[in-house]
Amino acid sequence: MNASDGGGYGPSATYPTQRSTSSRRRWYLALTGLAVALGVVVAIIGFQKFGSPDVEGEATGYFITAPNTVDVQFTVSRADPTRPVACVIRARGIDGNEIGRREVLVPAGNAPRVGVRSTLQTSGQAVTGEVFGCGPTVPPYLTSLDKS
Repeated sequence: MNASDGGGYGPSATYPTQRSTSSRRRWYLALTGLAVALGVVVAIIGFQKFGSPDVEGEATGYFITAPNTVDVQFTVSRADPTRPVACVIRARGIDGNEIGRREVLVPAGNAPRVGVRSTLQTSGQAVTGEVFGCGPTVPPYLTSLDKS
């Protein structure tokens, strides 16, 4: 008897040439389940990161009122209007560099969209004013300044 003729010993006995159908099916189902779970996790993270934000600020205009002053007008949209919001506005000079920045408190209210206009001191002649960003986290120093 030869080791390659399918006897009870040798390479063909140790390493079967054919897997069972149920073993293949289990691997296929396990990999499919893993791919679906991974897709769900990626979708959840993507929605949390890139979904509709709770707070959004959009510049609607700017007015250069003096050589070192610009008024920035913007609209704040928020999911919960009963919570205050902090926005950062900034001005840019002719070379594109930032020449002024300020945090603005948008107090709680009833409307989900509110218009705000704020004056910003600059270190030079501004050519534009813009909203850098808005967020629901209001620093304590900003709320204490607003109450005075």
